[in-house]
Amino acid sequence: MQNAHLRLGQLEYLRSTANIQTRIRLQVDRYMGEEADGYLLSLYGGDAEVGAIAAAIHEKHPFTLTFPDGKSKTVSMGADASCYRGSVAVPGRKQPLRHLVAVSQALHANGAAGKTYLLNYERSLAWSALVSFLGLPADPRWGAAMMDVLEREEKVQELEGIGCQPVVIHATRSSLLEAVSRGLGRRELCFPEVNGPVFWPSFRIGEALNIGKF
Repeated sequence: MQNAHLRLGQLEYLRSTANIQTRIRLQVDRYMGEEADGYLLSLYGGDAEVGAIAAAIHEKHPFTLTFPDGKSKTVSMGADASCYRGSVAVPGRKQPLRHLVAVSQALHANGAAGKTYLLNYERSLAWSALVSFLGLPADPRWGAAMMDVLEREEKVQELEGIGCQPVVIHATRSSLLEAVSRGLGRRELCFPEVNGPVFWPSFRIGEALNIGKF
């Protein structure tokens, strides 16, 4: 976590009315997006500034987002984005910081429309997410072979991120069932040797966020 501030982004929001122009800048610790579409935004700051950004997101206003490497672009969370607010107590500070997490409609429907978004790419976690989101009848031991297929067909694509290395996996339930069927036919995948429950690996939230790597 050393020099974590160097891995933060910055969000700038400029709101103009007839007589007043307001400029707000806040630190961004997590972001996932593609082109001008933001899917996940996590930021913190004072109560008034965070409240103004939440209102702007609901009004579908665009922002200027600056990445840690200095690159800037205009992004929007789109229609029907959800905002979740909390407080973070900081030692030595009288008032807690306000924390805002905004989630786009596309991320709320994660797995639908043939797109599964992940904050970080780790193959066993990715296979578990696909099986869970798409309701696949599958085995955790099929993960390596199935992710080989998806990577070979370039279905796993990187997205832009701050504080994470997000990807989107382009796959529908029917396409994955067909891939499983082909794998079973070629004996690249095998059914369990005995009947009974299938035990999947468990993941902590820190593993999904890859907290230790950022």
